[in-house]
Amino acid sequence: MFLSSLSARWRSLTTVQQLLIGAVVLLVLYWLFTASGNLLHPARLLAVATIIFVALPVHEYAHAAAAVALGDPTPRRQGRLTLNPLPHIDPVGAALIFFVGFGWARPVLWNPANITTDRKVGSIIVSLAGPLSNLLLAIAAAVILRSFGVSGNFFGQFLVFFVQINVLLFVFNLIPIPPLDGSHVLFALLPGDNFRLQQQLSQYGFLILMAVIFLTPGIIRIPAGIITRALLL
Repeated sequence: MFLSSLSARWRSLTTVQQLLIGAVVLLVLYWLFTASGNLLHPARLLAVATIIFVALPVHEYAHAAAAVALGDPTPRRQGRLTLNPLPHIDPVGAALIFFVGFGWARPVLWNPANITTDRKVGSIIVSLAGPLSNLLLAIAAAVILRSFGVSGNFFGQFLVFFVQINVLLFVFNLIPIPPLDGSHVLFALLPGDNFRLQQQLSQYGFLILMAVIFLTPGIIRIPAGIITRALLL
């Protein structure tokens, strides 16, 4: 009965949705086979939980606060101008953070037509607010680690994992592929009206993103490693 219901639900999905689910499953399996023994380290588990219930809400709150500050009340009306994690958490994105170290929350919706500044500039500000919040959290954790010299104990290990995951989120979200924040920055910097390009890329953006992650993982890991070492050394 359960398998029959599951099969029916699978058939009800569009081809793109099926491909997206398949890509996520493959990504998780890939990182499970290549992950180090730290996946279930207690300090990492605490760091992942803190990321999901603190860092991700801060990330989305930063988007919402930037939009509201620029004159758009949409995030406030939708209940997203809050640090409460419940309106922000996306189950799939949260699961990916556990398995691969980066993922996403529910995106904050906002209306560029409402802002009081140039729309392109406003889009860049709102888009960068989220990733920058992750970088600031990583810097704060690194400062605590250096200031109190706790690198050898459990709290120090937690801080190291917290820094690593926040930096991964910072770099990951700057990739200029929809639906990531970097794509909104790219579209704002492109000249002229690029609405059709946005629609085309958004339709298959997640599949393109999965291909990039599988085929060129260094795009995320290399810059993230450089930033993390700079913060922790």
